[in-house]
Amino acid sequence: MKGLAKPTDPNVLVGIEHCDDAAVYKLSEELAIVATVDFFTPIVDDPYYFGAIAAANALSDIYAMGARPLLALNLVGFPEKDVPLSMLTEILRGGADKAREAGVSILGGHTIKDKEPKYGMAVIGTVHPLQIMTNDRARPGDHLILTKPIGTGIISTGIKQGKCPKEAEAAAVASMCALNKSAAETLRSARVSAVTDVSGFGLLGHLREMVEGSGVGATITASYVPLLPATEELARAGLVPGGTRANLRASQSAVAYDTSLSDTMRLILNDAQTSGGLLMAVAAEDSTLLIERLRGAGVPAAAVIGEILTEPIGRIFIRF
Repeated sequence: MKGLAKPTDPNVLVGIEHCDDAAVYKLSEELAIVATVDFFTPIVDDPYYFGAIAAANALSDIYAMGARPLLALNLVGFPEKDVPLSMLTEILRGGADKAREAGVSILGGHTIKDKEPKYGMAVIGTVHPLQIMTNDRARPGDHLILTKPIGTGIISTGIKQGKCPKEAEAAAVASMCALNKSAAETLRSARVSAVTDVSGFGLLGHLREMVEGSGVGATITASYVPLLPATEELARAGLVPGGTRANLRASQSAVAYDTSLSDTMRLILNDAQTSGGLLMAVAAEDSTLLIERLRGAGVPAAAVIGEILTEPIGRIFIRF
């Protein structure tokens, strides 16, 4: 997109400048709309859960901006001659149930013929212009809190190859289906300076966007990062998606790892996530209470995993 002209409309409050999670457009001094879109191919075998995960993933960008989702449009690619339409019904039912849980109305969409199923949503929400959460305002001394365990990319690869333990698959599906709604509502009780959701670029990729946009550095303690069951075992067995390996290569210039950190853990910290949790920078004095409130609100995996540093800008240090 480097060769494309950037929007100049003064009502564009959040555009493409800092790789944020959604776009924000001001309608009035008290109201802005938030818009996002996301879709992908199946990552689990069950069509219903594929639909629910895709919907939760699309909604997550709205929550990461501090906004309330209102409506959505379905985006579908489907091989109607090779796959029974009953499977598409289940995908749409999973998405509809998750949207209903979020209080979102699905008002239509668009379908095309495709060689493999694809599903997702364009989602619209609203927020007060002074209450927008972005990923570029982290402050030195802030604690970094992650609200969901990571490892969904590795586990999805294990599922596709028939090598993932059933309990690990169930835990990953439950995590990906969980909305970030409670986490987004709870973070308002603390002094949170920056928020993003952890998705395709992995934990370190999205943290890199945060520190570069905020003009700060960061440190992560790897042993504090919550992991889904069997993530390490599957990664050691080589069940790692191509996107995760690409993330590891892309992050090398910005990340310094403790020499004692295994190659497996380096991959896991870069694992490409689907419907991951929120990553937030919060005032250190508020982090303990916020963790308690998050867990009380049904976000049991919430944990402090690191800290924002003054410098070096754009760099991340990983401790064991």
